[in-house]
Amino acid sequence: MLYTTVDSPIGELLLSGDGHALHGLWMLDGPAAAVTRPGWRRAGGRFEAARAQLDEYFAGRRRAFDLPLAMAGTPFQQRVWRALLDIPYGATTTYGELARRVRPDGGWQAARAVGAANGRNPIALVVPCHRVVGADGSLTGYGGGLERKRFLLDLEAATLARRAAG
Repeated sequence: MLYTTVDSPIGELLLSGDGHALHGLWMLDGPAAAVTRPGWRRAGGRFEAARAQLDEYFAGRRRAFDLPLAMAGTPFQQRVWRALLDIPYGATTTYGELARRVRPDGGWQAARAVGAANGRNPIALVVPCHRVVGADGSLTGYGGGLERKRFLLDLEAATLARRAAG
C-alpha cells in the first residue's frame, strides 16, 4: 500500500492507495487518529489528483470528488458508503433516513447499523460521512471530531451561499 500526507484546513490528512485507486483518507489527529501500517511506502506523487481535488474542495471550487475509490468492507458497509455519496453537497441527512434508504425494513436497529458503518468509512471527506446528523439535526459521531464536522458543514454552506449571491 502506498501513502502520503496532505496539509488541509482541518489538519494533516493521511491518504492511502494502490497507485490507481484511493483506499483511505483519515485525519492524523483527533478521536480516531490514523496511523500508517507496516509495509506501507510513502509515495506522494501517486496522489496528485486527490491532492488537487482536496485543495479545490477546501477552496470552495469543488462540490464532488472524481477519484477512483477502493473501499474494503462488508456488503452492508458498501451500501451505506455508496448512499453517502448520494448526499448532496451542503445538505445533511439523518442516520434514520440513511437507514431507510439502505435497509428499509430495519427500524431503529438499522439506524444503529448505519451509524456503525458510517463510523468505519475509510475515505473521509470524499465519501461525505460528515453530512450525516442526529434525528434532531445535532452533530453526532465524527471520527475527526465534532469541530471538524462543523467546519466541513459550514464550509459547504458558505460556498453555496456565495454562489447563490454572486
